[in-house]
Amino acid sequence: MAGGHALSRRQVLSGLAAGAAGAFPLHKAALAQTETDDRGTPPVKVRKVRAITTAPNGIRLVVVKVETDEPGLYGLGCATFNQRPLAVVEAVNKYLDPFARGRSADNIEDMWQNAYTSSYWRNGPVLNNALSGLDMALWDIKGKRAGMPVYQLLGGKCRFAIDLYTHAGGRDAKEIEDSVRGYVEQGFRHVRIQLGGYGSSHLSTNPDFRDAGFGLPGDQHMDAAPYLRGMPKVFEHVRAVLGDRVELLHDVHERINPIDAIQLVKALEEYRPFFIEDPFAPEQNGYFKMLRQQSSCPIAMGELFNNPHEWTDLITGRLIDFIRVHLSQIGGLTPARKLAVLAEQFAVRSAWHGPGDVSPVGHACNAHLDLAIPNFGIQEGPRFSEQLQEIFPGCPEIKQGYLYVNDSPGFGVDINEELAAKYPLPEHPGYWSPVRRRDGTAVRP
Repeated sequence: MAGGHALSRRQVLSGLAAGAAGAFPLHKAALAQTETDDRGTPPVKVRKVRAITTAPNGIRLVVVKVETDEPGLYGLGCATFNQRPLAVVEAVNKYLDPFARGRSADNIEDMWQNAYTSSYWRNGPVLNNALSGLDMALWDIKGKRAGMPVYQLLGGKCRFAIDLYTHAGGRDAKEIEDSVRGYVEQGFRHVRIQLGGYGSSHLSTNPDFRDAGFGLPGDQHMDAAPYLRGMPKVFEHVRAVLGDRVELLHDVHERINPIDAIQLVKALEEYRPFFIEDPFAPEQNGYFKMLRQQSSCPIAMGELFNNPHEWTDLITGRLIDFIRVHLSQIGGLTPARKLAVLAEQFAVRSAWHGPGDVSPVGHACNAHLDLAIPNFGIQEGPRFSEQLQEIFPGCPEIKQGYLYVNDSPGFGVDINEELAAKYPLPEHPGYWSPVRRRDGTAVRP
């Protein structure tokens, strides 16, 4: 500065506010924050991190609550891992709580990076979901402190609401047609169609493994051939009767051999699906190049992904069209927004996983990210029962096939812990039951 006198940051900002209000107006809140910082007021710190479990409708949900040393200020994040909820709860309460206590709630990226490596080994679904609960809760706190919904912190809206797809099913083509019609009448423009359950297991009969006493009597049975024959017929029928009124999607769910999946995608291409989801298991990512060479059918992938090693090559190689990760499975909003930026550079759109076993906090996180990214594609549509809406006030709303969030600061979703406690986790700890071929061979989900 002239004359060797340096002005303080506070003086500079005060001068701008007073003398240049017309050209460079300074928001009063920003000035107040600057003054607070100049006085050396300590940042808001994490006081406690704990897991909250609840199971309305029999679905195991895990929500993480991060409390701060500022009275009444806390954040919520989703850590739901329906197949291993108890392990996630232990990771949150016994590891992330002592790790995070006393640290600044402001520095989300720093917290994420250090929590991620605090286990030394990483990228597993249990620890990623636990970390997601902490991460989302910190973003919720950040929004509350800023007085803004999270999507504003990410750059603001790119669209007025989030376009959804929903799930239609039936045991034959006519039942599926009726189901799709019902959703179209509700305003949905995108519908996923499934012939029965994943893999059309109801079409398989007389599993020999049961007669041989292999496995347990309750193990499910699926043969690939009936499913492979049935799905093209279903697409043909629905397209013939509904035309182009609705976009059709389908989930293979990794239940068939890779070469069979390639044949199925080629057979479905003429019916113009919006996308075919998860044709291969994550262990078979090498087949995507072969698939792309043989079909231009849009492909969505990523529901089972845990880490960037699984999606980076598929995106940069332009081998998929939609990235479909489960946000809590990859560690929360912090890594998801980076993934969205990577995908944007390669014309890959988002289609975040949004099943029933995601808490309303997790669905709200999906929605806030959906609103803020330019390469949004579609969102799997949630369903919020009356129980869920009571336990989680502020749930996003569905109208005419669109998802809307409220504009409360943070994610806009709270939790009634007293009511949540009335729905304890079921005795079954949570895991996928075996599905087998006729001879008892395991089928991967």
